[in-house]
Amino acid sequence: MSADDRRFQVLRAIVADYVATHEPVGSKSLVDRHQLGVSPATIRNDMAVLEDEGYIAQPHTSAGRIPTDKGYRLFVDRLSQVKPMSSGEKKAIQAFLSEAVDLEDVLRRSVRLLAQLTRQVAFVQYPTLSRSSVRHVEVVALDLRRLLLVVITDTGRVEQRLVELDVDITDAGLLSLRSLFTSHVVGRRLGDAAAAVTETASNVDPAVRSVVLPSVNVLLDALVEHPEERLVLAGTSHATGAWADQPATLRGVLEALDEQVTLLKLLAALETPDAVVVSIGSENDDANLASSALVSAGYGSGQTLMGGLAVVGPTRMDYPGTMAAVRAVARYVGEIVAGR
Repeated sequence: MSADDRRFQVLRAIVADYVATHEPVGSKSLVDRHQLGVSPATIRNDMAVLEDEGYIAQPHTSAGRIPTDKGYRLFVDRLSQVKPMSSGEKKAIQAFLSEAVDLEDVLRRSVRLLAQLTRQVAFVQYPTLSRSSVRHVEVVALDLRRLLLVVITDTGRVEQRLVELDVDITDAGLLSLRSLFTSHVVGRRLGDAAAAVTETASNVDPAVRSVVLPSVNVLLDALVEHPEERLVLAGTSHATGAWADQPATLRGVLEALDEQVTLLKLLAALETPDAVVVSIGSENDDANLASSALVSAGYGSGQTLMGGLAVVGPTRMDYPGTMAAVRAVARYVGEIVAGR
């Protein structure tokens, strides 16, 4: 084993002990707890080199050291692979999420589950509409002057809109409307559907225009909404315990969680489903998250990214376990959302 590899083993042991105990780690405890196969003097020397290179630091005058953001970064980058969850854990995740009755329930369950698995704060983003297609549009006449439009996307999102009309609905008007939506909306991406139906609606038969145009306007409102700007959060109670020894940091984290734009920006950096991204300390643009780590992953179908989910906690988190949980939940959410 090279000196660099041995020092990484020392760093890994310091990370493991600090995450477990929340206390600075001294050379004696490393010798006592870990079979590193070298003398205490060598460990002390390795710790001195790691400190000089900025991977660990001494928070106060005690003999103990703690990992720095740079140390955590090296630790995460050198994880050769994310430890897989056990088959029992995977089955439990799958069973819990597959019981969801609709998209809202899938997202609520996934974020609650992620918070429970990691004991951290978790959040999930609604599927991005711009990547969704219209699976079905239902037109229901409620009475002579009111219609209900139901739009179902391929991500399982259901939008219901009421159309108030100034004239009575005729069979011909209802038929034209259904035909228009079937021909120009169903099967298209939402943006494309909006453009196609807008162009076609202006050329409809004047006899049915008074029914078609108001209905198209209401449909457009459903198509251009931005649910991807909505997040579901869970586990905020975990934040109090996680940052109990850092009250100033806790206040900042809670502010960041309230400011959902910050969280959406973090998820916007995701490019494909299934890749786990870890952002540590000062790597986070938001100063409120400068002492936090975020583990995030996209969910979707194949290479199509539909949205993202993440866990936020202190930098001294269980990175292998958190990364495994985030990846597993993201994978199941993608399968369920894509299959709906």
